[in-house]
Amino acid sequence: MRHCLIITFLLVIVMTSCNRNKDVAENVHALPEIYPDYRGVTVPWNIAPLNFCMTDDEYSSMEVRVKGSLKGEMICEGDYADFDIDEWHRLLNDNKGGKVNVSVSAQKNGKWMTFLPFDIYISAIPINEWGITYRLVAPGYEIYGKQGIFQRCLSDFSESAIYQTTEVTGTCVNCHTPNATNPDDFVMHIRGEKGTTLIRHNGKDDYMKSRNDSLGGPMVFPSWHPTGKYIAFSTNETQQIFHSRAKKRIEYFDVKSDIFIYNPETHTALVDPRLATKEQMENCPVFAPDGQSIYFITATYRDPKRYYDQSRYSLCRIGFNPDTGTLGERIDTLVSAATMGKSISWPRPSYDGRYLMFTTLDYGYFSIWHPEADLWLLDLKTGDMHALTDANSDDTDSFHNWSKSGGWYLFTSRREDALYTRIYFAMVDSQGKSTIPFLLPQRNPKEDNLLRMFSYNTPDFTNRKLEVKDMRMNINSKKRVEWKVGNEK
Repeated sequence: MRHCLIITFLLVIVMTSCNRNKDVAENVHALPEIYPDYRGVTVPWNIAPLNFCMTDDEYSSMEVRVKGSLKGEMICEGDYADFDIDEWHRLLNDNKGGKVNVSVSAQKNGKWMTFLPFDIYISAIPINEWGITYRLVAPGYEIYGKQGIFQRCLSDFSESAIYQTTEVTGTCVNCHTPNATNPDDFVMHIRGEKGTTLIRHNGKDDYMKSRNDSLGGPMVFPSWHPTGKYIAFSTNETQQIFHSRAKKRIEYFDVKSDIFIYNPETHTALVDPRLATKEQMENCPVFAPDGQSIYFITATYRDPKRYYDQSRYSLCRIGFNPDTGTLGERIDTLVSAATMGKSISWPRPSYDGRYLMFTTLDYGYFSIWHPEADLWLLDLKTGDMHALTDANSDDTDSFHNWSKSGGWYLFTSRREDALYTRIYFAMVDSQGKSTIPFLLPQRNPKEDNLLRMFSYNTPDFTNRKLEVKDMRMNINSKKRVEWKVGNEK
């Protein structure tokens, strides 16, 4: 009897050991539930490692095998999939135009399970830019004590601050724009008591007076002319109201907005009365890649406090002469808000001039607070347009910008929790169809995403790291470059 008990005890030990051995793991006939969900996405071959973890925190360890369809294999073990950067780039480079197959085994309550594998497709078209810039801000609206403009390398996880509001008390930052991803020309708007607009041009940093009384507002929503000779700005007087519904918390709207063209060499604003009317709300200007026209949005003025939910913007275009800095005679309506039954915001033409991406929402233009906001694509050659169905979600999909290479674009979305905006990437093909978006890769998926209590705003690509010297001193200084309207003396 005693021998039987010993044998039974040994069998239990052996069976328990087998359950704890990943080499004899139980096969699960389902895909692994991972965060971020990178299953089936398409990525550029030079992107940072797509580190991920199991969504269920009860999984204590993982083994991930990544095998190239053309060449190579790598194995990663740990609490989550934390891939070696050099191995990752070598594997993706060897499989450009192909795919990698990902097999996941994970341990839960001492038991190993192996899930069905999934593919990640590797585009042969890289993202040519060094990285991206963005604002990090708490997703509230009462205070703005801690926020900043940051930059991040896309081939690894390095992040650094360009400016943080803790450097100068009482400041707020948002709009920041390089010239076609080149930070040799760069604009950044700082609000507050010591507000200013930083304009970097021809190797010089000018800290501009934040507003011109003749225009009645600051220099916001900038867009560089490709030559660097001009910057299109809107000047906006904004207000906000609060909703009582949980889904919509706040409404941000203009009581006035106009567009002007700024010459950074002469410090002169060129104002065309057709884009500075009392009857219309002109907004969000952006130069075409060839510099021959300007896209913008416009809505008929109605008292926004009474009719905020009836304000709808149309997408328009007007010619531009870079030799004289003047606008053309004709204004074309490309997308009518009345016809579409939606409001249009944030027009962004692709750098090859083929497409224009914009955001639709039920009313207004400040789409970040609108859960119904979606991305749309307009074919500038054919005039056809459609929603980017594969990219959109059930929550806010909004502010976007293009890479200069091969149709890659980024945008912000609140699809995860309806509160925090995060950055996603996808690519539009020659037929105007989008790939499945993937979340900005992070070193530690949950810690750097779910536990980072900041939203990502107004992201854009940059072809190299940006450095601005003595920013704190210059913002604190009372010295500001004056600028004038063209007809002022």
